[in-house]
Amino acid sequence: MLRKAFVSLRGLGPLLMAMLALVLALPVLVVLGSWFHWTPNSWELLRQMASTVLPDYAATSLMLCLLVAFGVTVLGLATAATVTLFRFPGRGAFEWLLLLPLAMPAYVVAYAYTDMLQWSGPLQTVLRELTGWQGALWPDVRSLWGAALVFTVSLYPYVYLLARTALLDHATTLMEAARLLGAPLSRRLREIAFPLARPAVAAGVALALMETLADFGVSSYFGIQTFTAGIYKAWLALDDRLAAAQLATALLLVVVLLLQLEQHARRRLRFSPGRPSRTGSAEAQPAQLQGRYRLLAWAVCAVPVLLGFGVPVVILLHALWAETTAMAWTRFADWALNSLRLSGLTALLAVSVALVLAFRHRQRPGFWHRSVTQLVGLGYAVPGAVVVVGLLLPLGWVQQTWPALQVSAWITGTALGLVWAYLVRFCAVALQSVQSGYARMAPSLDESARLLGVTGWRLWLQVHAPLLRSTTLAAVLLVFVDVMKELPATLVLRPFNSDTLAVVAYQLARDERLGEAALPSLALVLVGLLPVILLSRTLRRPAH
Repeated sequence: MLRKAFVSLRGLGPLLMAMLALVLALPVLVVLGSWFHWTPNSWELLRQMASTVLPDYAATSLMLCLLVAFGVTVLGLATAATVTLFRFPGRGAFEWLLLLPLAMPAYVVAYAYTDMLQWSGPLQTVLRELTGWQGALWPDVRSLWGAALVFTVSLYPYVYLLARTALLDHATTLMEAARLLGAPLSRRLREIAFPLARPAVAAGVALALMETLADFGVSSYFGIQTFTAGIYKAWLALDDRLAAAQLATALLLVVVLLLQLEQHARRRLRFSPGRPSRTGSAEAQPAQLQGRYRLLAWAVCAVPVLLGFGVPVVILLHALWAETTAMAWTRFADWALNSLRLSGLTALLAVSVALVLAFRHRQRPGFWHRSVTQLVGLGYAVPGAVVVVGLLLPLGWVQQTWPALQVSAWITGTALGLVWAYLVRFCAVALQSVQSGYARMAPSLDESARLLGVTGWRLWLQVHAPLLRSTTLAAVLLVFVDVMKELPATLVLRPFNSDTLAVVAYQLARDERLGEAALPSLALVLVGLLPVILLSRTLRRPAH
């Protein structure tokens, strides 16, 4: 019976692939198509915004990106070079400890540092009591520099991971050769290590900037006028969806440019010289540090971990401990259940779509399947605000044209619209994980199976599925965690009385109730540790 169903669906494969790609690409296509639908109100609103707030959106977003790019480059490259090129006690532990900030959503870090560094926070209060000073001791953390600090300590692991891989593959042997030729350490770092890591750093910075531009929690909580905040203001405050879509187009174009930069940098990494053996001779081992250089290495590695993970966790635990309001454990269980249900459903659907797309692409690697796969793979680069606008615009049009269908009730009144938005964003995460598993499977394996009469979906069930088990589980885990932490789309599209941990943490922190926000925030951090543990285990595996 199952075989007959597969055979009957085989001829519909291209059509189903096209429909799937259209559904997942619809938000982007709608946002781009908004420029073909002009109204006098939208034109007047855009003109007014261009003469008032739009320059501020552009300038603030640009300055924030420059500060974050500088910060993640310094922290990521410094930590990667330290743990890769030098030997010191604790080096092995720092290799995975430096990944811990990936478990912290940036908006959770913002909540923690605001509580500690604001005028009424414990740090300024204690310092004023000890010194007798009056007034604020430093600028308000809810500012551009505060947001840059939060993004830097939260996103530097992107640069650290890619730079570490690039240095580990090539730099150690070349650094030792330069040392034998008499080059001092500063010259070896300047002329060998850092140029080798440049493509990896560019790719990591591009990923960090895409996350920065897609953020809503930090910019909204700090009151920073970025493009994402402007999109929500045009939609919710000014009640002009078309203007919001046209603002989203500008943000989308910047993200596409960053994506092209990241892919270009990855191509440079892919075609760099061959990988040397990681078990090479003793002469190619990292240099041993002694004395003050060892202390400097500890400081370089410990400070980012403390700023990006240790200090925020301690602040949240203290806020939770000091909270006098009785914890609403029943409501917390409801929030957690909503988050788990949405995350689990989306993870299963996204991985199912990824398995189908990757299998079809492997079976028929032509232009059509490659284009569909690439189109679906762009979703992760699309900010949540753009996805929301792209989904609700056609929904409003359908509702006005055919009100009897009650499409709005089905999409926004249930979890359907929210899961759709999640799939648009996070199918790419599952697809990349599954494709990495297929990349390790030789094409000759499929040929051998066909010679034995195993073709079509039997090939996937009997040959591919067992070999893809680990990458499939990794894809489920990654999508699950990403959905748990997603804020912009959930904030707008969630059904009534269906709050998630991320939404509740944002709302409580916005109302200055950090003690109550600490529990859902710590729950998100705990869930975020799962992919970090998986990634750290991958980094500790032998080279083979």
